[in-house]
Amino acid sequence: MYSRPLAHHLTWGTYGTRLHGDERPTVERAHNRYGEATLEYDQHRWFREAGLLRFPPIAFDDGRMRVVESLVPTICTRGGWTLFACACGPDHVHVLLDTNGNDAKAVRMWLKRWLGEALSERFALPTGATWWAECGSVKFIFDDRYFGRALPYVLNQRATPPG
Repeated sequence: MYSRPLAHHLTWGTYGTRLHGDERPTVERAHNRYGEATLEYDQHRWFREAGLLRFPPIAFDDGRMRVVESLVPTICTRGGWTLFACACGPDHVHVLLDTNGNDAKAVRMWLKRWLGEALSERFALPTGATWWAECGSVKFIFDDRYFGRALPYVLNQRATPPG
């Protein structure tokens, strides 16, 4: 066990693809404490949430997932963070890194901002639209065993094969 995290596992979604009420459990910001129940499937809530979207949901194709994965290392260098692995799926991004003492939530915010700017240089979005959902997940990794499970978990989800 270490006094400071070995790494952080940051995850965030693309805009509009993981709404409360979805068939996949979600966590509501007001009830985001360890051990609290997740929100279960609720078709009415999902339709209500979908109706609040200002833009169509963002789902990445294989090419865009590879672009995201190619951009993250440079962004981590820019931020001064040590990258261990990243993976982009159609509706979310995983980054496993050492924040080098920086606040993990702030690092997630900067990753999303700089990655979104880089994507917008390559791909058009409607005026006012965003690539990302609000917030995301920050998991602190304090032990080698957890890190040993998190690393292959992220690597196995990559759109770009290792090597």
